[in-house]
Amino acid sequence: MGELRTFMVDSPSYSLAALNQMSQDEFTHALGAVFEETPAIARQAWHSRPFNSINELHKAMVEVVRSLSPDDQLALIQAHPDLGSRTKMADASVKEQAGAGLDQLSPEEYERIQQLNQNYKDKFDFPFIVAVKDHTKDSIFENFSKRLTHDIATEQETALTEIFKIAQFRLDDLIEPSTHSA
Repeated sequence: MGELRTFMVDSPSYSLAALNQMSQDEFTHALGAVFEETPAIARQAWHSRPFNSINELHKAMVEVVRSLSPDDQLALIQAHPDLGSRTKMADASVKEQAGAGLDQLSPEEYERIQQLNQNYKDKFDFPFIVAVKDHTKDSIFENFSKRLTHDIATEQETALTEIFKIAQFRLDDLIEPSTHSA
């Protein structure tokens, strides 16, 4: 929990004005973790500056992802950790999963989520992704069951949609509230 608390207290905050003035390297460093283990998305979105709102910034980043090849989109999906995993993951993922209680699973819940993760990866060959900030443990378990019925194309699109939600939440955490606009 100490690591999580440190991230929450020490999380940097940026204004849109500051982001708009940054060099490409500074911008990439500041926003590189918005999309899991894929700082190249921030690097490419930099070219769309200046951003007048957090929504414009998010849209530019989503457009970068949409322009990626199917293999690169799959690599982005595969960069995400398993839910409820006790393995090393990005600080933002630790914080997000803890917020949904996934860091406090009972032994039975942990076993169940591990089995669901495995069933999901066996079927789709990528990890189950959900914007946990929108969910509870129970709704995550329900989503697992529902989404295991999808075909691969539907589930890849669902995974990308969830990644876009996660990115929005991460941008909201990184951008100073006074700079948010419609």
